Amino acid sequence: MMVLVVVGTVVGARLLGQTADITDRLTDRVLPAQTEAYRLQAALVDQETGVRGYAIAADRQFLEPYSRGRRDEARSAARLRALVGDRPALLKDLRSVERNADTWRRTYAEPLIADVTEGQPGTIDRATAERGRKAFDKVRAQWAAQTADLTRAVHDEKERLAHQRTVRAVVLTALVVLFLLTGAVLTVLIRLLVARPLEALRDSSRRVARGEFSHVITGGGPKDVTAVAAAVEDMRQRIVAELDASRTQQDLLTRQAADLDVQAVELRRSNAELEQFAYVASHDLQEPLRKVASFCQLLEKRYGDQLDERGLQYIAFAVDGAKRMQVLINDLLTFSRVGRVNDAHLPVELDQALDKALANLDTAVTEARARVERPEKLPRVIGDPMLLAMLWQNLIGNAVKFSHPDRPPDIRITCEESAESPGSWLLSVTDNGIGVPQEFAEKVFVIFQRLHSRDAYGGTGIGLALCKKIVEYHGGRIWIDPGHTDGTRFRFTLPLTAEAGDHVPHDTDEKALT
Repeated sequence: MMVLVVVGTVVGARLLGQTADITDRLTDRVLPAQTEAYRLQAALVDQETGVRGYAIAADRQFLEPYSRGRRDEARSAARLRALVGDRPALLKDLRSVERNADTWRRTYAEPLIADVTEGQPGTIDRATAERGRKAFDKVRAQWAAQTADLTRAVHDEKERLAHQRTVRAVVLTALVVLFLLTGAVLTVLIRLLVARPLEALRDSSRRVARGEFSHVITGGGPKDVTAVAAAVEDMRQRIVAELDASRTQQDLLTRQAADLDVQAVELRRSNAELEQFAYVASHDLQEPLRKVASFCQLLEKRYGDQLDERGLQYIAFAVDGAKRMQVLINDLLTFSRVGRVNDAHLPVELDQALDKALANLDTAVTEARARVERPEKLPRVIGDPMLLAMLWQNLIGNAVKFSHPDRPPDIRITCEESAESPGSWLLSVTDNGIGVPQEFAEKVFVIFQRLHSRDAYGGTGIGLALCKKIVEYHGGRIWIDPGHTDGTRFRFTLPLTAEAGDHVPHDTDEKALT
């Protein structure tokens, strides 16, 4: 089709160019040349009329047509020569007309003009008039031949133009017919070689899409269609392989789900036993401890004067151990109940939770002369009010407990939107205490892990583990900022609530609680 288009374009352009050349030659040269020949003849007639009038009237004004005719003749001859310069026959006619005109002027017109005396009209004798007529008849005969040749040239050009237009119409019609035939042939070829293989490929693909994954897709026709069929067959084989793998995985997941259901039943049973253990630990185990502590104190009161210093020390050890056991049991119960007993999800004002924690720590804060800086407004979150108050209480209590011996505790609380965790508040509790070495930054959040002896700092080692469990229960995370070296900075995140975006707290607006 491309070859046909190129050939048709070249042939059509050539035909159009030839037609345009003939048209231009006819309209720009031959027809204007015919017109100039008429003007040339008119100029010669003016000359003959002027000479004859001047010879009769002997008045110089009658000679004006002769002079004007000569100028017009020269102008028309120059134009005509330019128009027919490429046609020797027409150029020969022009030269003959000019030569005969010159002969007429030299032998008749010029001598007659010279013989006329102005102001003395006369008549031309018969011999002179006959001689002038014969000379001008030669001019007329020559321009008649010129006119005939020009008429013939115009006729030839018109015939040539008509023939060229006929040839152009026939050739262009043949090209159109050839294009249509070629299009029809290509349509049939495409139908046979491309469309049918594609239809077969489509039918095979639809069979596979309907679930006949074992149907093998074969292709025919051109290489491109065969390549597409091969690619589709590779895809079918991959789908079959993936389907087999997914079925195997589904069977495995089904078995695992069944195992998980069994484990869930076992876990619920285990949780029920833990609930029973928690009840026993909170009631049955604490009662003997209270009795041990009470009777040890009674022994000390009744027989204290009979015991030596070592005996009193033993009794004190027993009482202290019983009390520590009670505290440890209570802390373990608190740790195990996080997110399991109440499971509350309520709108909580962090300001209120912080106020409650500070109220519980009022004595410790006052005795340590601690200074607590807090934002003017803390946001609202969704969670458990009691657990969030416990979180504040443990973090601020730790800051007060592990204060530096050379300075009073200075605790600063900040809140801002987290840049690393979009959709979360980033809260910080910073103190100027003894700090936590970097190598123990993760260890402090493990239950019962202590960095100091009980003699140096009291406690059970559950506080920070409880804080981690509370924060993770609320969908956040907690860590120690390694960039803060003058004390300790605990940082933790809490998710934003729907209305939390209405108020973003500013750390610069703070109020101090001393």
